[in-house]
Amino acid sequence: MVQKYQSPVRVYKYPFELVMAAYEKRFPTCPQIPVFLGSEIIHESKSQDGSIHIVERSCKLTVDAPRLLKKIAGVEYVIFVQKNVLNWKDRTLLIEAHNETFANRVIVHENCSYTVHPENDEWTCFEQSASLDIKSFFGFENAVEKIAMKQYTANIKKGKEVIEYYLNELISQGISHIPRWTPSPVREEDQRSLAGRQDLRPALYPLFDKLDTDYIERYLGHLTPMQESCLIRLRQWLQETHKGKIPKDEHILRFLRARDFHFEKAREMLCQSLNWRKQHQVDYILQTWRPPPLLEEFYAGGWHYQDRDGRPLYILRLGQMDTKGLMKAVGEEALLRHILSVNEEGQKRCEEHTNQLGRPISSWTCLVDLEGLNMRHLWRPGVKALLRMIEVVEDNYPETLGRLLIVRAPRVFPVLWTLVSPLINENTRQKFLIYSGSNYQGPGGLVDYLNKDVIPDFLGGECLCNVPEGGIIPKALYQIEEDQENADRVQLWTETVYQSASVLQGAPHEIAVEILEGESVITWDFDILRGDVVFNLFHSKQAPEPRPRESKSGSSVQLIDQSWVLGVDYNRVESPLVCREGESIQGSHVTRWPGFYLLQWKMATPSACAASSLPRVEDALTSVQSPGHKCKLLYYYEVLASVDFRGSMSSLESCTSGFSQLSATTTSSNQSQSGSLISR
Repeated sequence: MVQKYQSPVRVYKYPFELVMAAYEKRFPTCPQIPVFLGSEIIHESKSQDGSIHIVERSCKLTVDAPRLLKKIAGVEYVIFVQKNVLNWKDRTLLIEAHNETFANRVIVHENCSYTVHPENDEWTCFEQSASLDIKSFFGFENAVEKIAMKQYTANIKKGKEVIEYYLNELISQGISHIPRWTPSPVREEDQRSLAGRQDLRPALYPLFDKLDTDYIERYLGHLTPMQESCLIRLRQWLQETHKGKIPKDEHILRFLRARDFHFEKAREMLCQSLNWRKQHQVDYILQTWRPPPLLEEFYAGGWHYQDRDGRPLYILRLGQMDTKGLMKAVGEEALLRHILSVNEEGQKRCEEHTNQLGRPISSWTCLVDLEGLNMRHLWRPGVKALLRMIEVVEDNYPETLGRLLIVRAPRVFPVLWTLVSPLINENTRQKFLIYSGSNYQGPGGLVDYLNKDVIPDFLGGECLCNVPEGGIIPKALYQIEEDQENADRVQLWTETVYQSASVLQGAPHEIAVEILEGESVITWDFDILRGDVVFNLFHSKQAPEPRPRESKSGSSVQLIDQSWVLGVDYNRVESPLVCREGESIQGSHVTRWPGFYLLQWKMATPSACAASSLPRVEDALTSVQSPGHKCKLLYYYEVLASVDFRGSMSSLESCTSGFSQLSATTTSSNQSQSGSLISR
């Protein structure tokens, strides 16, 4: 594969003649560039009028390579041939260089040019391009390629420092101006001879079609030489081949970052996005999209000042938003168009903040308040629509999210995260910070990322936030009638099917999970539809035998034999949890031993309820009026490999005490062997 490099335009704010004087000081040796051992002139010629000066040099460069590779190659240095064509009349210097050593195995070409700035003739522009093609090198092709590119990029910016060093040296010597070349009188026959010569002037492009280093640093941020090269090459390719609107430089850069500056992958991703934008007229969405009144009233999201880093801040009160109602009232397409308009507005605001602050702002921050999030938000069509929107945003707005702050994460959040996380790019997931309860307050919370004067009032701050509060949309405003839901089976996603179970006094419902490896993860999620139950998790080395118990209204499965002795035949691995009617519980357990793990739901006795809280009037009435009261629940469980689980949201030890710093928590290798997630 041919490796290519293209530099941005480097601008020296000095006249061309003075820059040329500094350039000549680099020869025959240049102490500032250690790899340059020296050079000698092998050919030199001038035109009769002195306007064109051609010099060919043989340059000796050392190679910073492993000793073994040098020994195999049999060389300590390499020879390059450099040809310089200096045109004083047109004020240009063209440089072409190629390797002479191993030319049959490795082909290196480099082209540079010094030209006059098209808008200021007292300034000088420099450009550089190069290519590396390794045909064969004793089986060390990859190693040679890495060494060559590393050494080349390490010396690219060194060239600018060298020129500036010699410019300062000239100025310190009192040389700040060198007269421009003027032609001397020539005879008529000499003029005819010169007219027949080949025109050696370079093809000059308007500077506004190119990128210069100052512009990149000011508007795009610090990039390595190879990153600059990828940006310029992709930009040039678009200018030459793309029909239609060329995206802005910061937009192109986002796609390169999303693909780790892999040129071909970024180009493919960007082309697909450009086609998508054209198909859906996304370039005009800010001018044409007007959200329906219902969306303006009930969509609980909006822009709100900026974070500490100067990024635009978007606030989304997802927990207060009736996502199901919005889907029914305005439709999925309207929601998607609104999300696209938010992303387009975010890019526009980033550009405005860049101009205001005088430094690159390429992404925005999103603050998501999840207080109020419940099972209603996990309505299957709504989750499906959410997944579609995430996929569209990931494909077409990469690297636009600088940070995602999630506060007041409730009990159902791990379930939602399990559904959406597979579609979120790993680089994006590293930007997530999650807080539950009041953990977002104080040091380590929002104050680390937002100034106190912009923290919204509903999060304890002093800033009045004008983001709509959301609320439940009346069903009378729905566009279509709501489908009848099955009370005994809830489908969150294609493979997440909740099962129903009945629990009677003395007849618990139990599930056995066989673990073949010592360290796996059991996750569970269940809703208590009727009555109060106690949830337990046990471990046994021996396989239980199911003993179904039929009843008129349902069935329960009991696996733990009455002859088994707790502490001998089986052991408790999670503390009993009393679950009240109407509660939704999520949890997880990292297994320590192979064998059989038993999930058990049994009817709560008054003593069990009293152990967890004060007796309720409802408990007393139930025990007197309905001694045979039946409990009912919906449940779902899953077994995950531990290595996969640690990268997911549900691997956190507690959603009420440890959501902070998600990226640090979920990647920790010191996670406890047994950590239960019990969420209320």
